[in-house]
Amino acid sequence: MAEETRKTRYSDEELEEFRQIILKKLERTEHDLQVLRELLESNDITQTKILSFEDSAYAYQHDSTMRMIARLEKFKSDLKRALIRIDNKTYGICRETGKLISKERLRAVPHATLSIEAKKNRNKQR
Repeated sequence: MAEETRKTRYSDEELEEFRQIILKKLERTEHDLQVLRELLESNDITQTKILSFEDSAYAYQHDSTMRMIARLEKFKSDLKRALIRIDNKTYGICRETGKLISKERLRAVPHATLSIEAKKNRNKQR
């Protein structure tokens, strides 16, 4: 960790490691989005023949699926922006402190743009 605080950016090899993590997450996210969209489509076709849209169970499931799709779309967008930061060699640099975000944090949250320190400071200010 002490080494990471002296560095100004991650090496090309480290950036490639993060790129692979992000690409795997993007692939999984695309798969999950496809499954949810197919579920939504099949439910829409099936349910409209049987129930009216006002049926509360169906409406809840539909809304829940739509919210999951929206969250996954945002996650996908965040991951794509992280790939751009890798290409620009700015990936892993906290946008508030300018310090490197820890590798552990980036492995867990590869689209992170704030270090733990900056995140804690933000939460204190709220």
